[in-house]
Amino acid sequence: MTWNPTALPSASGQTFVVTGANAGLGYFTSEQLARTGAQVVLACRNPVRADAAVAAIRRRVPGAAVSTLSIDVSDLASVRSAAEALQELPRIDGLILNAGIVHPPRHREVSVDGNELVFATNFLGHFALTAALLPRLVETPGSRVIALGSMISRLMDSSLDDLQLFDRYNPWTAYAQSKIAMQVFGFELDRRVRAAGQGGAAGVQALVAHPGYSISGRTPGIRGVNEPGRAKRFVDNLQAPITQGKDRGAWPIVRAVLDPTAVGGQYYGPRFTTKGQPSLQQPTRTSRDREVAARLFARAEDFAGVAYPV
Repeated sequence: MTWNPTALPSASGQTFVVTGANAGLGYFTSEQLARTGAQVVLACRNPVRADAAVAAIRRRVPGAAVSTLSIDVSDLASVRSAAEALQELPRIDGLILNAGIVHPPRHREVSVDGNELVFATNFLGHFALTAALLPRLVETPGSRVIALGSMISRLMDSSLDDLQLFDRYNPWTAYAQSKIAMQVFGFELDRRVRAAGQGGAAGVQALVAHPGYSISGRTPGIRGVNEPGRAKRFVDNLQAPITQGKDRGAWPIVRAVLDPTAVGGQYYGPRFTTKGQPSLQQPTRTSRDREVAARLFARAEDFAGVAYPV
């Protein structure tokens, strides 16, 4: 099937939840999904920025069905509260796990729950949110969970043995581990729902997507959402041969959500790794390692205080 990211199929009657949707990839994912006629819930930490994002989508997509929900994915109490609210939705056709820290702190910081902050934000909150919403996803035929990975998994590897990075914190190690964990999680979740008889085309499918090298200086300017200065534009455009805007970085995510030929366990990204049309990609060996996945699930359940339903 030839996929055209600028001519998306209708998703009228469907409901999608996007975390971290007020800016960057999350915003453009939400806007593109709103253009399909779907209801889109922007799940964000900052209510002012969330409202600005909703206003921008409504300006750009007349009649868009968008709403906001408060969530701080680094705070497990906030995740539980948001999950309770989302469970009131009659259906959830897509849960897009996008929120995260892109520029990690120089020194190790912890969340309110005492977990390493990048790990807590990029992975652990999403792990807990998905566990809470899985029953609603199971009740929605053909629902999908999209775990947001990163091409950094090709540049750095980790067996995820030291998730909290107590003694060897490094900003890029923290970021890479969190994204490798998201990819491991997405593939393992799909295996688990299939084994439980809750996966496949009529059940829940989990896919992984990455945005390539998508940067704000090459992204369309949108009031209240993306307003880089001239200097930022100039510097980022120097990298034009290997970069793209975050609007295009959202394309693999949206394809993983909407493409009727996509199936659980697949991995989508830009055709040329850093940029290009959204296409099927080959994930790293670690991302599909079942032993790594088993350790990750066991430790994440302990850190998050959840028992996974599959």
